[in-house]
Amino acid sequence: MNLELTIEDARWQGLEPLAKRAIQAVLDHCDLDADLCEISLLACDDARIAELNAEFREKSTPTNVLSWPAEDLAADQPGVVPVEPEPDFTGEITLGDIAIAYDTCAREAEEAGKSMDDHVTHLIIHGTLHLLGYDHIRDPDATLMEAAEVAILGKMGIDDPYNV
Repeated sequence: MNLELTIEDARWQGLEPLAKRAIQAVLDHCDLDADLCEISLLACDDARIAELNAEFREKSTPTNVLSWPAEDLAADQPGVVPVEPEPDFTGEITLGDIAIAYDTCAREAEEAGKSMDDHVTHLIIHGTLHLLGYDHIRDPDATLMEAAEVAILGKMGIDDPYNV
């Protein structure tokens, strides 16, 4: 997989292997050839993600993770698996961009009593699934996305984040 990682906040040390492992697990789950897939990941702080959230979602507050799919792969019907991405003319599958905020992730992990690595792994999986057309706005879609997250995390030895 081609992971373009930009680290804007030095606290994100050691993120690259964790991110690659999480993204690989999603691509395996979705039966996609990781060698063809490209994702950009921005590792930033709350101030930067708040700017991005305001610009793209009109919400001026920080959030844990944001994603920008390269194409809309969402299924037309609620609760249906999204359309599989196709390689472009170069043979690559550009999936899109993800941004993740250190401050919010660290706070959420501490509040939930989880390790930072497990929480960040979950959020990168969540963001990658968004790039692949999964969403959680409609209840059937949320059920499908959460089931995928739980299955992927389970294969990685990480507990169900929704079973609290």
